[in-house]
Amino acid sequence: MKVSRVRVLRGPNLWCRQRVIEAIVACDEAEHGLDDHETRMRARFPDIDIRHPPGQEAPRTMAHMLAAAAYTFQTRAGCVLSFQRTVRTTEPGVYQVIVEYAEEAVGLLAFTLAEQLCAAAWREGPFDLEDALARLCALYEDERLGPSTSAIVQAAVRRGIPYHRLTSGSLVQFGWGHRQRRIQAAETDRGSAIGEAIAQDKVLTKTLLAAVGMPVPEGRSVASEKEAWEAARAIGGPVVLKPRDGSQGRGVTVNVQGREQVVAAYNGAREHGPEVIVERYFPGHDFRLLVVGDKLVAAARRDPPQVVGDGLRTIRQLVAAVNADPLRGDGHGTFLTRISLDDIALATLAGQGYEPDSIPQNGACVILRNNANLSTGGTATDVTDEVHPDLAAGAVAAARMVGLDVCGLDMVGDNVYEPLDRQAGCILEVNAAPGLRMHLAPSFGQGRDVGEAIVASMFAEGEDGRIPIVAVAGTNGKTTTVRLIAHLMSVDGRCVGMTNTDGIYIGDERIDTGDCSGPRSARNVLMHPEVEAAVFETARGGVLREGLGFDRCDVAVVTNIGTGDHLGLNYINTLEDLAAVKRVIVENVAPAGTAVLNAADPIVAAMAPGSPGAVIFFAADRANPRLSLHRAQGQRVVCIDGQDIVLAEGDAVLRFPLAEIPLTGGGSIGFQVENTMAAMAAVWALGLSPGAMRLGLASFSGNAEMVPGRFNRLRYRGATLVADYGHNPDAVQALAQTLSAMPAKRRSVVISAAGDRRDEDIRRQTEILGEVFDDVILYQDMCQRGRADGEVIALLREGLRNAGRTTQVQEVQGEFRAIDTALARLSPGDLCLILVDQVEASLAHIGALVARDGESAPGAAPAS
Repeated sequence: MKVSRVRVLRGPNLWCRQRVIEAIVACDEAEHGLDDHETRMRARFPDIDIRHPPGQEAPRTMAHMLAAAAYTFQTRAGCVLSFQRTVRTTEPGVYQVIVEYAEEAVGLLAFTLAEQLCAAAWREGPFDLEDALARLCALYEDERLGPSTSAIVQAAVRRGIPYHRLTSGSLVQFGWGHRQRRIQAAETDRGSAIGEAIAQDKVLTKTLLAAVGMPVPEGRSVASEKEAWEAARAIGGPVVLKPRDGSQGRGVTVNVQGREQVVAAYNGAREHGPEVIVERYFPGHDFRLLVVGDKLVAAARRDPPQVVGDGLRTIRQLVAAVNADPLRGDGHGTFLTRISLDDIALATLAGQGYEPDSIPQNGACVILRNNANLSTGGTATDVTDEVHPDLAAGAVAAARMVGLDVCGLDMVGDNVYEPLDRQAGCILEVNAAPGLRMHLAPSFGQGRDVGEAIVASMFAEGEDGRIPIVAVAGTNGKTTTVRLIAHLMSVDGRCVGMTNTDGIYIGDERIDTGDCSGPRSARNVLMHPEVEAAVFETARGGVLREGLGFDRCDVAVVTNIGTGDHLGLNYINTLEDLAAVKRVIVENVAPAGTAVLNAADPIVAAMAPGSPGAVIFFAADRANPRLSLHRAQGQRVVCIDGQDIVLAEGDAVLRFPLAEIPLTGGGSIGFQVENTMAAMAAVWALGLSPGAMRLGLASFSGNAEMVPGRFNRLRYRGATLVADYGHNPDAVQALAQTLSAMPAKRRSVVISAAGDRRDEDIRRQTEILGEVFDDVILYQDMCQRGRADGEVIALLREGLRNAGRTTQVQEVQGEFRAIDTALARLSPGDLCLILVDQVEASLAHIGALVARDGESAPGAAPAS
């Protein structure tokens, strides 16, 4: 077995909506026919989940075993998964293995271990299952969100709010564009750095809390053992020592009496910060009050870590039994933390007359440390429903005084059903990033959905943090359609983020260049804080390499499906295969969204049942059967009626004269008419007003500034130039059809071809052009994409020989030289099509020649 390629698909993809890892796996004939694969695998991994789908043959190859092992390794580590699949490719013995993952690093390690397991099974050698599972579990603990962050994320997911982890830690973005919000664990982006700094300074915090009438313990900051003892003597009773800037109960010692204990406690606190606070110890219960926004949303009583003797086991054994609870773990990844027999615990035991190997009497309660933080092994009991309204109001006032929107207040008192002024209680400190574990899953009492409370403080009821997203796929017309949609959506003043093969745009500014039609560019736009709507060109390659860059879109546009669109690559061999890739955006339309589909293309029209939302069909022919039936059913359609583009829904009709839409050349450029219909359908689905549509259509032309390399027309010495990026047979056919209808004394074309097309697709382009053009100038593309030098030119010449008419052919070295050669031959009245490869550089070159020697066409700006 050989794994030749592994891809991580981080968004909805060809296989499913889940995030998956996809591998190409080749099995030799011996492996393919082996009957005892499953027996060998189970001998080394008894829990392996080898699935036998109903109606399919039982899995018998190592590829199937690999999928099952990678899946089961993850579930054994604690990942919740639901998808795995093994698909036979067109190559004998080669399979695509697809397995869902919860955390990317865990999924990739699971694949590696699964490959090692398969190799061990094949060789009938050993495999260390225990070590493999331990590595996976440890990595999953490191990679997954902690309970607090996870609770907030899950609350957002329940409300349909999208999220994106910005780091491998707990920094998470909710929502897209200008509606986004961010959290870091339980802190939100509305919590100020000043508020956090105040909360970390326990002395300042007490000063501010006292200012709003909250009782706080007497005490002061010290910097030496001597000062600590002097402060304790001045207070005159049991004291608490803790780091001035500490957190999570680290370095805190309570109920300290006597010089020896004070010095020991001081040194313990000193390990966690240069300054130590000595303050009065208040006896009573330890409570945590959680404030979110202007509400107290949860309260818990925290009890210190303790064990109860049975007269048989030692304290060490009793602690081990408590730590065996699956809810307990190391750190903050579980709802409870294991109890540690550290120096503080040993000192606490000594104060009660115990050692770790002491056997306490049956029923004796043994306290292991005096502070009750969950992070040091404590437990929690929910008391939310018992909190007195005055105490709740005081907690909210305290949070506001410090300047925190999410705040955990530590309180000591007899109870929470009385205000603090009626009992001997006080507020000890304020926490800027409070742990939520004790409220989500208390040891006793009702769990509180504090994650939902935090989400509700960031997003009002009914808000989901989303912005309108339009995804555009197809063989031809994608970039022009994307640009027109973005232009139309910006007419009403919105900042529109756009990705296409030319770059990333935020409003009118291009922030990145190159082919940005993949998911990473889409994610970059959605992270931009100014973007109010997004339009994404969604190329086949990006979907195959990484999936979509978003979880769902409001509008999915599929322009057409044609030959020459990279068929033969990545096991996409037929138009049906290609359609399955383009259909991914349709399958991930929001339920309230819309799919915009070309009714004139049967393969595209057949995608309609896959849309979870509505469908708008478009076609130039108003008598198209699919379009006519759709309209008769009361659904929306876009078509041509006379000299108008018509938006129709039942009997309601909106008309837009083609003469008022410059991009279409008054209706003479057929493929631009189709692109315009698709764009109009998209913004219609988003609710753009007819007035805004008319304004946007009238202000969008086909010049090189608005749609570079997309039928840019210029005048040069009385001749007409058309620069276009057409690079497949369907695009070339559309160009030839349009240009053959334009008057010209003589027609010439400059062409090369990309090497990563099939031979027949390269030949077909010049077969089509040879029927229309008198002169053909061939040049070799900058990048041959795996072809030998001169191979593409030879295929283009073959295509010209297959054309039905004689054409003059010249081969020129280099794109710019080819352009210069063509323009030097032009006479007034001639027509020249330049199929550019380096779009921006070639348009700049042509523009410079036009500016020097010629003139641009009326209404069209020079290339730039």
